[in-house]
Amino acid sequence: MEAPLRARHPQAVLFACGLNSVRSPMAQSLLQQMFPQGLYVRSAGVKKGELDPFAVAVMAELGQDISGHKPITFEELEDWEGLNFDLIITLSPEAHHKALELTRTMAADVEYWPTPDPTDAEGNREQKLAAYREVCDGLLLRIRRRFSRAGAPSG
Repeated sequence: MEAPLRARHPQAVLFACGLNSVRSPMAQSLLQQMFPQGLYVRSAGVKKGELDPFAVAVMAELGQDISGHKPITFEELEDWEGLNFDLIITLSPEAHHKALELTRTMAADVEYWPTPDPTDAEGNREQKLAAYREVCDGLLLRIRRRFSRAGAPSG
């Protein structure tokens, strides 16, 4: 069965995770970089975290500055600008549950991309950065796969 047009060609995408401090801001930045004009991209968390300095460092290695990102919750996003998204991509189980709850009353598709939380990484600075790079690389691959062939059916 064909996916609805809205799902294949979203105009507005929300990335969501637990704290909006690592995974979702990374994904937001990566997708915005890929489609600087053609797509409205935001991110939010179930709870509000602090922007993670390792996430900022790893994105800077790609020439992307997320240091100005202010973590926000779904509720804050809804209050400020509404939740007018075609597609919500969730990166953690708690964000997925929250998105499914919200989409009972709004028309948005939800995709779950289970993504490890690099803040659990142990070791020295370099080992921790490696964990964040791995998450970033994984997100970039999924984003490329999902959005680069927006016209082709995904299989």
